[in-house]
Amino acid sequence: MVKTTHPRKIIIEPVTRVEGHGKVTILLDEHRKVQQARLHIVEFRGFERFIQGRPYWEVPVLVQRLCGICPVSHHLAAAKAMDLIAGVDQLPPTAEKMRRLMHYGQMFQSHALHFFHLVSPDLLFGFDADPAIRNVIGVARQFPHLAVQGVMMRKYGQELIKATAGKKIHGTGAIPGGINKNLSIAERDEFLKDLDQMLKWSRESVALAKEYTVTHLKELVDFGSFESNHFGLVRKDGAMDLYHGNLRAITADGQKIFDQVDYQTYADYLAEEVKPWSYMKFPFIQSLGPDRGWYRVGPLARINTCDFIDTPEAEGARQELMALTQGKPNNITMAYHWARMIELLHSIEKIKDLLHDPDLQGVELRAQGRTRRSHAVGMIEAPRGTLIHDYEVNEQDQVTRCNLIVSTTHNNTPMNRAVEKVARDFLSGTEVTEGLLNRIEVAIRAYDPCLSCATHAMGRMPLTVEIQDAQGIRVHRRTRGVDPDV
Repeated sequence: MVKTTHPRKIIIEPVTRVEGHGKVTILLDEHRKVQQARLHIVEFRGFERFIQGRPYWEVPVLVQRLCGICPVSHHLAAAKAMDLIAGVDQLPPTAEKMRRLMHYGQMFQSHALHFFHLVSPDLLFGFDADPAIRNVIGVARQFPHLAVQGVMMRKYGQELIKATAGKKIHGTGAIPGGINKNLSIAERDEFLKDLDQMLKWSRESVALAKEYTVTHLKELVDFGSFESNHFGLVRKDGAMDLYHGNLRAITADGQKIFDQVDYQTYADYLAEEVKPWSYMKFPFIQSLGPDRGWYRVGPLARINTCDFIDTPEAEGARQELMALTQGKPNNITMAYHWARMIELLHSIEKIKDLLHDPDLQGVELRAQGRTRRSHAVGMIEAPRGTLIHDYEVNEQDQVTRCNLIVSTTHNNTPMNRAVEKVARDFLSGTEVTEGLLNRIEVAIRAYDPCLSCATHAMGRMPLTVEIQDAQGIRVHRRTRGVDPDV
């Protein structure tokens, strides 16, 4: 290895086992200490521009092409905005509940996918395990029951999406003012057959995430963790509501920054800044400014911001998680996984209630609009966090402006802080170890970031880290599955 006193740069590209393509750069100073660490989003999507000029009723189908993992979230957020554009303030009960069933099916399958396919290898084998086994195939070989559980839970959620949206991916079920089908008795009965098994597996998933967090609490408390604000939707009574609600933001110690804000006015409370090294924006709470106003969203933030969960088993699990911090907001980054499994349990409890609701067989599927609007916001709690769709439409029914703030965008600053904290805590000198690479990724994966879609190779991950001096000369290189310095 070449020795030099120049600053060095470590590049991790791509970040693996996340949905999409990202890059991490770590800059070391002349003393080999971490000076700066950044998560770069290197994809440019452009959806805010190329839906301009399209008729508004096409938008719920168009925008979900943003993602193949969470298309339902974009489908429903856009549909909620287009309800208002079409002049519909309240959906018929059948339409509202079919959309909710679609949404909870999406939450259920997405949380199962992330936990069992992307995260469980780290939890089951350890951060330093050989990448040849630290993957979903390794889980299937050594923990076949968990692999089957993850696959079948995701399948159940996907089938619910198909029954409500018409297709498992990029469906067409939600339309401005309602929905285009109800749920037949035969379809309902098929889901009821497997419901008890899904409830059992969901309870076991919560127990697994809880056991891991509590057992490793000493090392996890400080792993990529920091105090932060939290943001999300809550119902009028303060309950968690993943489909609809008002805005609430709290500080790291639980003080309310604002509460019960109509999300149509979100732009009065949130602002976004851009930075030259990422295509992803950096939102913040206007009253606090960019330095203090950044916040977290997603399962952990939702657990922190809500007053209670309105399904009994998930509420009991929420209370156990909150007891870990004596009822104060939990700022442990790795607690996201426990919170995510609580939401998975909440989702299947909601699915159970909805499947037994006769409104799903109703025939009034769409409401007629009254006063047409030119501007509307649709907002929903996606698996990864709060999702904002903001549209303007002209008199010819064409979209003229669109602003999308996706869940991962809200978590942009927290993910960058997590990367920097792990790098400062674990990077020693210029030696790039497999454990270091994975620890940085573990901190990112806690947020379940959806950068678009994820791919990774079994065993040999497509991840390269380089250290360069100030002149750009490589002094060290490591690639997974290949001897270093090759």
